[in-house]
Amino acid sequence: MFRTISTDKAPWAIGPYSQGIIAGRFVFLSGQISIDPSTNKMVKGDITVQTQQVIQNIIAILKEAGCSIEDVVKTTVYLKNIKDFDKMNLVYASFFKHKPARSTVEVSDLPKGALIEIDCIAVIPL
Repeated sequence: MFRTISTDKAPWAIGPYSQGIIAGRFVFLSGQISIDPSTNKMVKGDITVQTQQVIQNIIAILKEAGCSIEDVVKTTVYLKNIKDFDKMNLVYASFFKHKPARSTVEVSDLPKGALIEIDCIAVIPL
């Protein structure tokens, strides 16, 4: 059995999927792009600004699921331009101090012209 995660503190899904799913103690978050949930529009700015918004969205969904960013065990980062890696990495490291497992790849395009998308898996604490 699984339960759908839904919060207005993060952007609504832009397709036929959930913000996240809880299955047992695992939380699977759909990819987040830099949409500001208060306006439902993409934030304007470079990779630094967009990475901050993406992680804030992730934090909001994790909170709704009953966990926090410290409970993340795996992330996947999708970058439109791998040359943004160092700038993204600085912002990422400021949030993910516990260093979860991660994959980072360059992709040809992302929804709504985003520069970054991140999905993750977390474990709900006992």
